[in-house]
Amino acid sequence: MFQLIPSDTKYDFLGKRRTAALLSLAVILAGLVAIPLRGVRTGIDFAGGTEVQLAFPEGSAVDEGALRGALAGARLEGADVIRFGGGDSREFLVRFPGELPAASEGEEGAAPGAEVPAAPGELSPDVREARMKAVETALEAKLGPLDVARVEFVGPRVGAELRRDGLLSLVLSWVVILGYVGFRFSLRYGPGAVVALVHDVLVTASIWVLLGREFDLQVLAALLTIIGFSVNDTIVIFDRIRENLTLRTRRELEEVVNRSINETLSRTLLTSGTVLLACLALDLLGGPVIRPFSLAMTIGVIAGSYSTVYIAAPVMIWLEERFGSLPAKA
Repeated sequence: MFQLIPSDTKYDFLGKRRTAALLSLAVILAGLVAIPLRGVRTGIDFAGGTEVQLAFPEGSAVDEGALRGALAGARLEGADVIRFGGGDSREFLVRFPGELPAASEGEEGAAPGAEVPAAPGELSPDVREARMKAVETALEAKLGPLDVARVEFVGPRVGAELRRDGLLSLVLSWVVILGYVGFRFSLRYGPGAVVALVHDVLVTASIWVLLGREFDLQVLAALLTIIGFSVNDTIVIFDRIRENLTLRTRRELEEVVNRSINETLSRTLLTSGTVLLACLALDLLGGPVIRPFSLAMTIGVIAGSYSTVYIAAPVMIWLEERFGSLPAKA
C-alpha cells in the first residue's frame, strides 16, 4: 500500500496539544468577539428574501454591472447578482432581502380580489406575480429580451424555522455520533470525538464570521459534511489506539496514542489531501454559486484533520487517565 509518510515516524504530536488547544481557543474567541462588532450575516434561506434566476438569449452583452444598474432602476438597489458558469454565461442569479418592490410608490399592498397572504407581512401570490411582471418589464426595457427561469421567496417565519432546524440537525448529529462511538469503542472514547466535532463547527463558523460571509443552507450542508468527514478520521485513529493498547499494554498511554497517530498519519494526509484538492478546485473553478459550500468545506477539512490529532486524542487520554480502566502506566 502506498504510504506518503512511513508508519515508523515518531513525531511527538501530543507534546504540542496545549499549544494547539490555545490556538483553537484563540480562533473561536476571535469569532465570538467579531459577532457583536461585525454581526452575523445570514442568507435568504435563514433571514428571508427573494431569489430570481434570469436567462438572456444568445448574443446578449449583459454583464453583472449592467444588470445591477437595471435592477436599481427597477427599485432593487443593492441586490446580489451572481453569474452562473463562466464569463460568457448569460444566466444570472439575483438575490435581495424582503419582498419584490411595488411597481410605483402609490401601489397598495394587495390588488382587488387578490388572495389573502399566507402569513402576516407577506404578499399574496397574485400581488407577487404582478410585481415580478413589472420588474421583468423594466429589465426588458433596458437590457432586451430575457426569461425568468424561477422565482423563490422565503418568508421570515420559514427562515426562522430553517435556522432552528439547522441548529437541531447539528446537535442531533453530535448526539448520534456520541452514541455510536460509545457503542463501537467505549463511553470514554465518545466525548473526545464529539468535542472534536464541536470544535470543527465552531472553528469553521468563527472563521466564516471573521470573513464576513453569509450563513445559508449551503454552509449548513458543509458543516454537516465536515462532521461526517471528521468523525471518520477520528474513528480510524481510535481503532488503531485500541489495537495498540491490546498489543502494547506495558507502554504509557500517551506513548501508545502518539504511536497510533504516527502510524495512521499517512492515511490521514492522503484522505484529507485528496478532499482538500477537490475543495480547492471547486473554490477556484466552481464559480460563485458553489463557492460558499466549497470554501466552508476547505476550512472544515483542515480543522477536522487538525482536531482529530490535537483535540479528540487528548480528550480521550484525559478521560482514560481519570475515569478509565487503563491508568497512565499499565
